[in-house]
Amino acid sequence: MGAEVQCRVRFGKQGSTGRALLETSEIIFRGDFRLRILFAEIKTVKAVKGELRVRFAEGEAVFELGAAAEKWAAKILHPKSVIEKIGVKPGGKAVVLAVKDADFLKQLRARVECTEKVARGCETIFFGAESAAELKRVAALAKLLAPAGALWIVYPKGRKEITELGVLNTGRVAGLKDVKVVGFSATHTALKFVIPLAKR
Repeated sequence: MGAEVQCRVRFGKQGSTGRALLETSEIIFRGDFRLRILFAEIKTVKAVKGELRVRFAEGEAVFELGAAAEKWAAKILHPKSVIEKIGVKPGGKAVVLAVKDADFLKQLRARVECTEKVARGCETIFFGAESAAELKRVAALAKLLAPAGALWIVYPKGRKEITELGVLNTGRVAGLKDVKVVGFSATHTALKFVIPLAKR
């Protein structure tokens, strides 16, 4: 999940106060009207006197963000890669299970040694789950983590068959603590779990 603020937005003849959310690859606004602007559709973006002005295929949306306008503009113009947001350090090792994002896998393999074989003492595990049923593997994976290791669960957004709450509860029942959430892609979210300090 990205930055979220309460603000006023003007779009065409419409104006409304609501919640604006800056995600990995899109801006979402929910108020008296709704907007979803993909970064790929943005023609120009600029911050002017506390306003974020975003021109895209359907027109121009003006977000009254105050001091946050310049930060949002910078994040849209120069977005961090998923690898940067996750914090993958070069030279490590990672186990990748059922994650099918080709771009992510390419970036990951350029930084760390990747395998699909799990064993005790894993530094980092990336586990893709498309349904609640697939989360049954989490308990077993948790037992294979190194004391300071991390388990990232990558799951689809906005699907009834698997929810953020369900993923959080699964990790907690397995004895892990959730410490970070990242917009993995336009369609998926990634939640990071670690072993609590008291149990290491």
